Amino acid sequence: MAQRTTILLDDETREAARQLARRYHCSVSQAMRRAVIEQRDAVVGLPAARPRERRQALERLFTLFEGHNAAREVRRLKTQDHGF
Repeated sequence: MAQRTTILLDDETREAARQLARRYHCSVSQAMRRAVIEQRDAVVGLPAARPRERRQALERLFTLFEGHNAAREVRRLKTQDHGF
């Protein structure tokens, strides 16, 4: 459940949050949430479920792309008119 927290930022911190938001292409509040999570992961380590989730996602991608010929797909996309 989301909870609202209000914090006061000094000029340097506010500018840093804005820079992150521009870099991430998101809102300042979302950039701050991402920064907190990344800092937590760097200091405490990844939650135990995270590596398992990543492994499951990779296994799903392997299944989806099994038998896929990437070189043929790139050639097809290069020759296809995209209407741009």
